[in-house]
Amino acid sequence: MTIKVGDRLPEATFMTFTAEGPAPTTTDDIFNGKTVALFAVPGAFTPTCSARHLPGFKDHAADLKALGVDRIACVSVNDVFVMNAWGKSQEVGDSVLMLADGNGAFTKAIGLELDASKFGMGPRSQRYSMVVKDGVVDKLNIEGGGEYRVSAADYMLDQLKG
Repeated sequence: MTIKVGDRLPEATFMTFTAEGPAPTTTDDIFNGKTVALFAVPGAFTPTCSARHLPGFKDHAADLKALGVDRIACVSVNDVFVMNAWGKSQEVGDSVLMLADGNGAFTKAIGLELDASKFGMGPRSQRYSMVVKDGVVDKLNIEGGGEYRVSAADYMLDQLKG
């Protein structure tokens, strides 16, 4: 079943890269008591994800925070080393928390997995964005196949402006 507005995010553990190296972080650590702009990409270093999706959220980080977002997080079904390298290559610094869902457990739990086998990529995440308030989905924007519009940072900004 696909997650929907009003649902609480399932418990999950992601991997992040810290000064000490790879470290687990849970959905509670990320979402409890916070408003989070979460977006997912099919793969780090892929064309649309690298040219538009991640840069859009990085470039609009201050705008999103001015509208009440405490944290911006990017999730992908990639390992923590790939997510760390991608974040560095995109110079996100601490503007975007890079979350590795290496085995796709979170992605499966929210029903937004994508079979990218025909592209040689295996199971991945659909492209989406959501605003999560204290662990509960407040806004959810799921892209159609091959699209990039409703999961963009500027679309979310328009939603938050009301």
